[in-house]
Amino acid sequence: MFQRSFKYYKAKCTTPDLNNVIDFDCCSNEVTVTEQRILQNSMRFEQHSNISNKNNILMVAGLKPLNDWRSYTLDNHPGLLLIRNPFTERGQRYWIARCLRDYPRTPNKVNLNERLFPDSARSDWWKELHQCANIIEMQRLKFAMRWTTFGYHHNWDTKIYDESMRSPFPTDLKSMCIFFSSILGFNNFKPEAAIVNYYPIGTSLSGHTDHSEPNHSAPLFSFSFGQTAIFLIGGKTNDEIPTALYIHSGDVLIMSDKSRLCHHAVPRIIKTKVSWTSELPIENIETEIIGKNLLDNILYQKVGEWNFWKPFSRYLDDSRININVRQVLKPGDSTLSQNNTTL
Repeated sequence: MFQRSFKYYKAKCTTPDLNNVIDFDCCSNEVTVTEQRILQNSMRFEQHSNISNKNNILMVAGLKPLNDWRSYTLDNHPGLLLIRNPFTERGQRYWIARCLRDYPRTPNKVNLNERLFPDSARSDWWKELHQCANIIEMQRLKFAMRWTTFGYHHNWDTKIYDESMRSPFPTDLKSMCIFFSSILGFNNFKPEAAIVNYYPIGTSLSGHTDHSEPNHSAPLFSFSFGQTAIFLIGGKTNDEIPTALYIHSGDVLIMSDKSRLCHHAVPRIIKTKVSWTSELPIENIETEIIGKNLLDNILYQKVGEWNFWKPFSRYLDDSRININVRQVLKPGDSTLSQNNTTL
């Protein structure tokens, strides 16, 4: 049943009926993130960090005030939570720039085949892309990039993690994930592995479960930017009919509890007009960028400049970016055990 739904929404010869795809902008089942439990978590987080709380509204660079967040759950998928774009426009731009310019660099791994692409492209894809004079070659290089991994690298052949396959986990992304996990009550979450997926229009991600990690109790955090995706979330087996929902730019999806090991997929990217303001005003670091230590402050300011931002904006015209972060190790472990969990 899951595969049938995937093929239906992926179909290119006919346009699928999208009326049954859940759009949270049109739903009334909003779950307030300012409930007492969340506020208590935010106050506890503030006490152990140098992030400020102005008038009981937690303020972090690149994120909207906590009181402005909108989150949603689905009754038939316990543990699934969607936060509808908690990012400011500058915040979205920052993470998009990190995903395109910085994360596909050595020592991180990318999917580009060494027989088809030179070392320069596989070590710094974004730089190579914008030094390419041949427009056909540039398009080939752009659409060939599908993923980059860092932290613990997933071995796509053996389907296991290996202690010897590991690169540094970015400090800013780690800080953001810890912030989200702490606010939502996942206080012991440790970001240890990430996959950044690149989805040009017309591409998809087939149905799968994420159970290569030894730790199945920690949640998965998914951050999306750019074009809209249709996301399918099913059950523990392929026999269950999945639920289809839209994932828009800036949305944060968390899979925890019973949804952590459920089948999921991205069958279709929907062309959406994403309006990016050409120029953003300079933010006053002293009064507005609270928690500025979490981010690269130079990049945070530069993404507001149109000349710097323009190539990133062009990439988003026909592409989606997704950052998927997970904890690999079991609680209390500092390294992988010899008996890795296989897929």
